Amino acid sequence: MPVTQAGLEGIVAAESDICFIDGDAGVLSYQGYNVHTLADHAKFEEVIYLLWHGELPTQSELDALKAELVRNRPIPKEVVGFLGEVAKAAPMDMLRTAVSMLSLYDPKAGDNSLPASVEKAAHLMSQTATIVTTFHRLRTGQPVLEGDPKLGFAANFLYTLTGKKPDDVMEHVFDIALTLHADHELNASTFAARVVAATLSDIHSAVTAGIGALKGPLHGGANEEVIKMLLEAGDEKTALAHVQDMLVHKVKIPGFGHRVYRTEDPRATHLRALSEELGKRTGHLDLYLTSKKIEETIKEQKKLNANVDFYSASTYYSLGIPIDLFTPIFAVSRMSGWTAHVLEQYRNNRLIRPRAEYTGKPVGQKWIPISER
Repeated sequence: MPVTQAGLEGIVAAESDICFIDGDAGVLSYQGYNVHTLADHAKFEEVIYLLWHGELPTQSELDALKAELVRNRPIPKEVVGFLGEVAKAAPMDMLRTAVSMLSLYDPKAGDNSLPASVEKAAHLMSQTATIVTTFHRLRTGQPVLEGDPKLGFAANFLYTLTGKKPDDVMEHVFDIALTLHADHELNASTFAARVVAATLSDIHSAVTAGIGALKGPLHGGANEEVIKMLLEAGDEKTALAHVQDMLVHKVKIPGFGHRVYRTEDPRATHLRALSEELGKRTGHLDLYLTSKKIEETIKEQKKLNANVDFYSASTYYSLGIPIDLFTPIFAVSRMSGWTAHVLEQYRNNRLIRPRAEYTGKPVGQKWIPISER
């Protein structure tokens, strides 16, 4: 008899080589490499290559990928014009539409073959980042920066966003943050992208669906709510009082709990340390200390662990990233995972078509003429 499970919780919907999660043990790995190992040793470009190809790159392969990502940074002038016209739009609304627009100007837009899709994945990886930074520069009346070809992915993003080249520590922290957000198996946005890809639609359509899913408050955006909570509280005592009030009224605390993990989210382990390190360097240590106290309180009273969103909030804020760009940056990183999953779907495709358990009226209803209704 078919199994019905709300939200498909615990249902295995596909086989994949890309990502492994053990929610009970708190393990996350990409292509067999523990995320702790990657965070400690890999550059984000190496993680992109790993997700796409299943192996860590050689030096020549890494150099080739870096050159390709630099070459693909520019976005069409028509997309730049659109970004200037929607300067007051919500960033995720802008991103959803702008990424979809890219397909109109991609020279291989009509070619959905696997080789062409691999090329388009590289375009999307670089151009999504450029869309976010260009949008922010235009909406704040600052000149758009083309980027420095000598800078890596993480450093170039921070430079073209803020106009300042990050120091080694800032670059390293952001690089790790991108790695930690790169993939997470069949989360809502990745599954949405795979469903679209399974119809043999194009990769731009698939990742646009992913962005649409990430836009929903039950998937992306929790770190925005965390930093707003921290900033509005102002100090540790007020923040704790606010959290206690939320607990009394059974209001969900942003940044805690996870559908998969029953122990600490391994990504939170790194982001906690990064939040403290950056807080000391940037004068935002109070945000880290307040976060730590809230985490201790929630764990003691509700037995919930911090997830990836909780400490990414103070980390991104200390990097000088505008709050409403937190979720778009999630998309910039996750583009590596979305495209990896789309390419995997293409390689071994089967249309994703689940069934629904019918709970409506008994079948065979009698037709009632409209004059008698």
